[in-house]
Amino acid sequence: MTKNSAVVAEQHPELISISDGIATVEVAPAAGGAVASYRWWQDGSAVDWLRPADQAAISRRDAGAMACFPLVPYSNRIRGGRFEFAGRTVALPSRPEDPHHEHGHGWRRPWTVMRCEAGTIVLRYRHIADSWPWSYEARQVISLIDGGLVIAISVRNLSDTPMPAGFGLHPYFPSTPWTHVQAPVSGMWETDADVLPTRHVPPPAGADPTTGFDVSETDFDTVFTGWARRARISWPEHGRQLDIEAEAPLDFLVLYTPPGEPFFCAEPVSNITDAFNRTGDGINTGCIILAPGQMRSASVRFTPSQAL
Repeated sequence: MTKNSAVVAEQHPELISISDGIATVEVAPAAGGAVASYRWWQDGSAVDWLRPADQAAISRRDAGAMACFPLVPYSNRIRGGRFEFAGRTVALPSRPEDPHHEHGHGWRRPWTVMRCEAGTIVLRYRHIADSWPWSYEARQVISLIDGGLVIAISVRNLSDTPMPAGFGLHPYFPSTPWTHVQAPVSGMWETDADVLPTRHVPPPAGADPTTGFDVSETDFDTVFTGWARRARISWPEHGRQLDIEAEAPLDFLVLYTPPGEPFFCAEPVSNITDAFNRTGDGINTGCIILAPGQMRSASVRFTPSQAL
C-alpha cells in the first residue's frame, strides 16, 4: 500500500470531499462521477486504499485515471460496439483506440450532485436516447461508515420499451510486490486479442482466485464467473487488508493485473464482457432486461483493516 505524504493542502476545485472522521473520500462529479481518492489519515500521512488520482488527471477530468468509476449501462466491451436487441440493431460510436465502446456512458459524462452531507454524496447521470436508443437514469450513493466505503449504484429505464443493461464498479488498487488477492470463483472466460470472451473454462491452477494469488505474478484481464461476491486484498508488508462485499446481481468479478504497473483492478460487475451479443448462447451472461420504469441496484462495501 502506498503512503502519500505530499498531501495537497488545498482541495482541487473539481473535487468534493466527504468524511466520517476516520476516512476521507474525494469525488469528481464532472469526471464521470468518479471517486478520486479513498484514504485514511494517520500521523499526518495518507493511507490510500484505492489508487489516488493525481492533480493532472483531476484537471483533465480523466475518469480512467481515478480511484474508481461507475460502469453504466454495462460493463466492459461490446464487440464492434454493435448488437441486436428486440429486432433492432444498436451501433455505438467507435474509435481506433476504443473499437468496442468500452464501459458504456457513465465514465465519459459529468454527473450531477443531488445531495452532499458530511459522510454521503448522491450523484445522478441521466442519459437521453441517442445511438444507445433508450433513456435511462443512473445514481450513485457514496457513503463512509466507520472508515469503510459503501457505493450503491442503480440504473432505471426511462424509456417506453425494454432495455438491456448491466452495471458495476471499476476500482483501482495500489499494487506492491507482495499484494495478494483471494476471491471465491468457479470459472473464467478465455479471451481473444480484443479481450473479448471465446471459451468458458476453469480458473488457472497456478493462479486460482479461490485459493489466492500474488498480483505481481499474474497477467489477468479476465472475467471470473461463479463469484461469491466477496474478495480480500492483502498488503502483508504493510499489515493491511481490504475486504470487498458486493450484492446481487454483481455476480461476476473482473480482474485486471497489468504487469509492472503500480495498480490493479478487481471489478464487481453484473455482466460478462460482450453480454448483449451472447444472450442466445445458453450461458449466464448477466444481461439484465429492464422493463419501462424498472430499476436494478446493488451496493459494494469496502472494509479496510490493519495490524496495530
